[in-house]
Amino acid sequence: MKVNDQEKQTLSDAIDKMNEGLDAFIQLYNEAEEDRPLIQFSDEVTEIIGRVKNIYGDKEIDDRINKLVKEILSLLPLDQASNKGQKDEA
Repeated sequence: MKVNDQEKQTLSDAIDKMNEGLDAFIQLYNEAEEDRPLIQFSDEVTEIIGRVKNIYGDKEIDDRINKLVKEILSLLPLDQASNKGQKDEA
């Protein structure tokens, strides 16, 4: 393929931009962390959540689940839980 100086410069600039984009993708890949769910719901619970979200909407169900989890966790003595974690590490 024959190109003039202007076309050659345009191609060179395009290659530079592609390399910059590739570098950005590589950096994002290298910094990526595994997305692990905090709670592993059973298949049955996941199905129920999906059904009720279709009826009541995502936000309503997310808010209710968050309230329930917060209430349940508030019943646990957190100071003992943190001490337990330290004992397990020793």
